Amino acid sequence: MILGPYINGACIVLGGLLGAYLGGKIPERLRNNLTLLFGLCSVAMGVVMLSRVASMPAMVFALLIGTIVGEILSIEHWINRLSNQAKKGVERFFPQQRNGLSQEEFLQKFVGLMVLFSFSGTGIFGAMHEGLVGDSSILIIKSSLDFFTAIIFATTLGLSVCTICLPQMSLQFILAYLAIIILPLITPEMKADFGGVGGAIMIATGLRICNIKPFSVANMLPALFLAMPISALWLSLIAK
Repeated sequence: MILGPYINGACIVLGGLLGAYLGGKIPERLRNNLTLLFGLCSVAMGVVMLSRVASMPAMVFALLIGTIVGEILSIEHWINRLSNQAKKGVERFFPQQRNGLSQEEFLQKFVGLMVLFSFSGTGIFGAMHEGLVGDSSILIIKSSLDFFTAIIFATTLGLSVCTICLPQMSLQFILAYLAIIILPLITPEMKADFGGVGGAIMIATGLRICNIKPFSVANMLPALFLAMPISALWLSLIAK
């Protein structure tokens, strides 16, 4: 049974409700330190997954080719446009939730949060990982981080934060069940290489959250879908 998306969505809603209630009562220093901690946790999880890779060349090729594909398709640009459209609908229902923010500031924060919750490397990898191996631990860890992130952002964005659970849950369910369908075709080595690619993307996500390096993480996501085919091809070439 797939549980991770439910847990993740519930944490976003609860965090959004609590943050909207607290308003500006959370100190700015605590907000900044928690954000850095979220980035550190993402890096730590990525390192653990990366250490289990079965074939380093396959992982590197998947990351390289996948990122090139993502850059050509401008995936991050299209995700931002989609988030902008979602934001306009949200603002019609929650016009009072701006808390003094200009339209541009509200847009920037809401779009950033939409991408972080719904289209992050951790979320996409975690959903596919749960579908493949039945382990929801990555999404559960992400959920705990999203809970506190939702609290922080909801102090300024208000109840609009809660609505982000809809695209987040939809995407994670689709990816998890797609992974279940292809499970009979997958070897342990392919799973390990998939995990390695996901780990690298999680490290890039953490570095971006900490403002160390602004990786275009969304443009790296095609690597997740190429990881297992490239791993299978590489292993077949090595076996020969």
